[in-house]
Amino acid sequence: MEKISSREFEGERPLYNMHGLEIEDVTIHPGESSVKECSQVEAHDSRFEGKYVFWCGKDIAVRNCTFAPSARSSVWHTEGISMEDCVVDAPKMFRECDGVRLKNVRLTDAQETFWSCRNIEIEDVEAAGADYIFMWCENVKVRGLKLHGNYSFQHARNVEIHDSDLQSKDSLWECENITVYNSFINGEYLAWHSKNVRLVNCRIGGTQPLCYADGLVLENCTFEPDADLAFEYSDVQATVLGAIPSVKNPRTGFIKAAGFGEIIIDGNVKAPADCRIEKI
Repeated sequence: MEKISSREFEGERPLYNMHGLEIEDVTIHPGESSVKECSQVEAHDSRFEGKYVFWCGKDIAVRNCTFAPSARSSVWHTEGISMEDCVVDAPKMFRECDGVRLKNVRLTDAQETFWSCRNIEIEDVEAAGADYIFMWCENVKVRGLKLHGNYSFQHARNVEIHDSDLQSKDSLWECENITVYNSFINGEYLAWHSKNVRLVNCRIGGTQPLCYADGLVLENCTFEPDADLAFEYSDVQATVLGAIPSVKNPRTGFIKAAGFGEIIIDGNVKAPADCRIEKI
């Protein structure tokens, strides 16, 4: 493996099409495609300032590195990349990638990050400014995610989330096969038009959650006082600890809770209109 250490590069494609490469204490100044079309790369203790860094790569390991705001769109069309103990100040990271693992990474401007990616593992990650994160992603495992950004996980499939804090309105829209454990999901209009969403031991905040859903399951969840007008037109099986502020026109299934602030069933309810609502 070739090692490059204590160097600075700039311009376009300074390390293009290299295979079996270790990068240590390197600074990539503004430019484009610095490590494009490379494979079997280890990068650590380095700083990236140019955009499109790891494009079209394979088997990339990044540790203790910084991506400056100018390093936007740095990981696209790459297969097999891990990133650990890094700070990413650049937006639009990770698109059309397969096999991404992040551990102890801080994304400070995560807008439009993780689009159309597959086979993702996330552990102890903070993502701020993260509007539209995880759009169209498949096969995602998340643990310990602290997310601040709206429209997260839209159109995602096969996602498992543990022990996370998701501050995100319009999250989990039009998604399929999602399971969330022991997490706080806070934001308006949670999981509308979704299929097969299961929430276990979760806190739910924000108005009008879980509407227009099919195959929705809640197990031992709690609702915040602002989580009103829930379950409209949904097929739901829910067991809720504590009270639900209000339930409106669920389509079918059952809802069990310790109490209900208001139950609204009116002429707009949709067939089969047979959801059982029970106090436990």
